[in-house]
Amino acid sequence: MTSQPSSPTSPDGFHPDLTGASSGPLPEARTRVHHVRADDLDGGTAQTDGMRRFAAISGARVGSERMWMGQTTVAPATTSADHHHGDSETGIYVVSGHPEFVFLADPTERGAEPEEVRLRTGPGDYIFVPPFVPHREENPDPDEEAVVVIARSTQEAVVVNLPSLYVLRSGQE
Repeated sequence: MTSQPSSPTSPDGFHPDLTGASSGPLPEARTRVHHVRADDLDGGTAQTDGMRRFAAISGARVGSERMWMGQTTVAPATTSADHHHGDSETGIYVVSGHPEFVFLADPTERGAEPEEVRLRTGPGDYIFVPPFVPHREENPDPDEEAVVVIARSTQEAVVVNLPSLYVLRSGQE
């Protein structure tokens, strides 16, 4: 006997035949597709001064185990506080505006001062922030808010706010 595909009218894509190994059925959060509406983002997530983060996908919201995803806005003419995201890898997609991502590069000469690197972006661009790299976001536009979508390799938003930027050297975390 073959099983029939679930009815297209099944609520939220729940598939009643999906089960775990020998432990029986998987928890409902792990057996269905979740829909998070644009007007249902959660502002109760880790924050940094100068920007506003909204969670869409997280362990607490949908049962994700290895990722967090959400949206961040930076108001016109605003600079965020310096921060890093612990052991999270962070991928960023620029939706609107022209945010700038700033970090310090290790100097090439001994005794030289660290160099501030500024990545200027626009809609459609992507940014990757490795774990523990101190950085900040800036929105130099005096009129337009910058909006980005963020994906992290951790279940919840990890944010470590810092008093200043510093160079992340190999082995330093």
